[in-house]
Amino acid sequence: MSKPAKPHSTCVAGWIHRRIAMALMMLSLLFGAPAVVLAETVTVFAASSLKPVLDSLAPDFEAQTGHQTQMSFASSALIARQIEQGAPADVFVSANPQWMTYLVDKGRVHDTHRVTLAGNRLALISARSEDANQNILDILNTMTAGDKIAMGLVSAVPAGQYGKAALEHLGLWDEVAPFVVQMDNVRAALNLVALNEVRLGIVYASDAISTPHVHLVGTFPAESHPQIVYPMAAVGPAPSDATLGFLAFMQSDMARARLDRFGFLPIKP
Repeated sequence: MSKPAKPHSTCVAGWIHRRIAMALMMLSLLFGAPAVVLAETVTVFAASSLKPVLDSLAPDFEAQTGHQTQMSFASSALIARQIEQGAPADVFVSANPQWMTYLVDKGRVHDTHRVTLAGNRLALISARSEDANQNILDILNTMTAGDKIAMGLVSAVPAGQYGKAALEHLGLWDEVAPFVVQMDNVRAALNLVALNEVRLGIVYASDAISTPHVHLVGTFPAESHPQIVYPMAAVGPAPSDATLGFLAFMQSDMARARLDRFGFLPIKP
């Protein structure tokens, strides 16, 4: 009679090999392998005039960091109110300092993570090619009854506030006001001109550069309106590493070069 085989010898050996492999893998993770960084989504609420450049930069940030972005664009006033009411933003980029300061005062933004991203110029644009590169005063003084000029809301939208200030400085507001069509944000005003729904628009110079079918008449004198700057900050008291990474990325040489290409102005130190 033959001897019976030792029970489960093959299974026991396999179990031992698996345990050894598992132990070696754990040691590798503990002492040799880099830490795994989990991807996060950075939600950015930004002034509508930043849409072209931020849409261009978002894929670069995602490729460099592995994080994702979710962009929401509207007027700075609307965004600030949404964040005040608890909208889940990680980053706020405003088209003027006042709405950023508003959120600082409300405790939704902390100055620790606040920087000035870029500047801009205020421009008059036209749907008519013959208006390009003409004198702003000549164009505004020769508007006829059928002409309209699109602007952001002068009571709340930064581009509208800058535009009204410039027209008042030039002594033209009372004359031009009957022709004004006020819009919820500067991109909406821009689109009216691009679609030839109105003859003229007061927008940012970056809008004129990034949008086809509009013609730049000229830029308003810098002294005719408050300086146009874009403050950027993290929302909330404890921003994530991904959020801080986005703020740092937006101050990188790549981002600054892209902002310049899209018509924004550098901020002097």
